[in-house]
Amino acid sequence: MSNQVKLDSSEMVDFLEHIISNNRHIQGQGKKVVATEVIGDSGLGKTSVVLQIAEKHELDVVKLNLAQIEELGDLVGFPVRQFELCKEGEVELPVQAPKFEMKKVTLPNGKTLMKRVEVKPEIVDAKTSGCIWIDENAVDQYTKQGFVFTGKKRMSYCPPEWIADKKGGGVLMLDDWNRADTRFIQAVMELVDRQEYISWKLPKDWHIILTANPDDGNYMVNSIDSAQKTRFVSVVMKWNHERWAEWAETEGIDGRCINFVLMHPEIVDADKGVNPRSITTFFNCISSIKSFEDTLPLIQMVGEGSVGNEVATLFTTFINNRLDKLITPKEMLFAKDHATAIQKVQEASGIVSGNEYRADIASILTTRFINYTLNYASKNSITPDIIDRVIAFVKDADTFTDDLKYHIVKKILNGNKQKFQKLIFDKDVQAYATK
Repeated sequence: MSNQVKLDSSEMVDFLEHIISNNRHIQGQGKKVVATEVIGDSGLGKTSVVLQIAEKHELDVVKLNLAQIEELGDLVGFPVRQFELCKEGEVELPVQAPKFEMKKVTLPNGKTLMKRVEVKPEIVDAKTSGCIWIDENAVDQYTKQGFVFTGKKRMSYCPPEWIADKKGGGVLMLDDWNRADTRFIQAVMELVDRQEYISWKLPKDWHIILTANPDDGNYMVNSIDSAQKTRFVSVVMKWNHERWAEWAETEGIDGRCINFVLMHPEIVDADKGVNPRSITTFFNCISSIKSFEDTLPLIQMVGEGSVGNEVATLFTTFINNRLDKLITPKEMLFAKDHATAIQKVQEASGIVSGNEYRADIASILTTRFINYTLNYASKNSITPDIIDRVIAFVKDADTFTDDLKYHIVKKILNGNKQKFQKLIFDKDVQAYATK
């Protein structure tokens, strides 16, 4: 895995969007589309990225967790015997060819079983088709119309329930596919290679995305051989604390906790069982607590049960150092006047208190300010006061270093140039924007 491309969540979105666009291009040329495997540690957000892309492009989504499916037929459909029947001459009336598929039904006792059910029939015109293949259950209907057996028979497969009613435009996400039984892995290869399975195929503009855990000894996965690996393009998803902070701001994760992750990005460590999902669980469990310092034993207890003793202790140290009391990005943007906002930022970073300058805190506040401002702009109009507040932080000589000011201007303009275009009317801001 060390030689594979490693992408954070934002880069992964761009990559998968390219694959989908390119698949549409080559499919238009009559070529097979390319499947993609996304490898990453548990809890990194692989599934969320795929769902985000599907929603953005209005693609239908079928998500199958192969490690949880017991019947192979739930993936590839169930076998059915078919016979070839022919009719000489013309048939005055079209013949209705019943179509069947296997669906799960629940019995009164709570048990489930697979039942063969009829779906909307197609109209088959014997004048043009001559010989047709039909399911054995429909043989009687055709023989009554004068069709006769040719002696040929075959085993076919009904389309599985998850694809039977789907049309063009979708993503088939096979989640945790390398944790599945080898039977499923072999069946997946058939789908990946040809976009079809024996007697049925995926509709046009469907894209297969596999998600997998690394085969590094930390997960119970099946190794994939070279013959299988050459059938798809594979990329690795990596942890990026800044991308997580952007996501956390939009999801309303407690800002005190976002500050903690930005200060200690190293806490995410697969070898220690700490991933973005577990830290998000920890933060959600304590988000209702207004005063962290008054409930340290409880926070330590919750932390040990979700992210382990080491991270929990690091978090309580963060609280003891009053780093959960930093000015919020909302205050930075909406404090009653520029001077108040600037002073609070300077106090937090040690500029006016006489303490050592905390570049790490200044960096955290910069990131939070950018993310909060862009998230606010995505849902609200931007007033002249907000534009002036951003300009005030950029023009102040002491609050932020030049590289942080450059970061503020570039990120905000790139994030929503339409709503923040008036920023570049200021010559000082323009100087950073054109660097």
